Amino acid sequence: MRDFVRSAVATLPGKFEITKEGIVHDLLSPAKPHELAVLRVRKLLEKVLPDDLVAHTGTPDVECAPEGIMRQPDVMVIAEADMEGEGSFDPRTLLAAIEVVSRSNPDNDWVGKMRDYPLLGIPVYAVFDPRTGSGAVLSDIHATPSGPPYATRKEFVYGEDVTIGEWTIPTGGLPRYASA
Repeated sequence: MRDFVRSAVATLPGKFEITKEGIVHDLLSPAKPHELAVLRVRKLLEKVLPDDLVAHTGTPDVECAPEGIMRQPDVMVIAEADMEGEGSFDPRTLLAAIEVVSRSNPDNDWVGKMRDYPLLGIPVYAVFDPRTGSGAVLSDIHATPSGPPYATRKEFVYGEDVTIGEWTIPTGGLPRYASA
């Protein structure tokens, strides 16, 4: 699947990820409000992160080949030193993954990534949902017979401060999607 996804990226529109259940193809390019929210979350995090950590957007992917999972967080908190070298990022080096919910495929963020990120060992997962002006921060991975979910979920609404890992940011200036 990895080879197909890497070849398809150059020829097909949209974004591709690999999950335990197969390939996720979000055909629509992210909308301006989505990208603006990603940018603002990244900038807010950069203001509170120590100098050796970054709020990174973009490529490369986060991949765990033994699990068969390749994801692309909208924002990831990672040590700058862990970005060195070739290939995908090791998910165990991420301190947090942040997603802004896509209008075209919200289940990818609320269901698929909520399942995959703890499986990959990403300790904190924050979800910002411009459809509702709310979100959640998930943490405390624990083992269960059906897989390792996050044990703690802290919900928030836009306008409140939200703590992601050790860092607190305001959410009042985040954009919402216009009503359809």
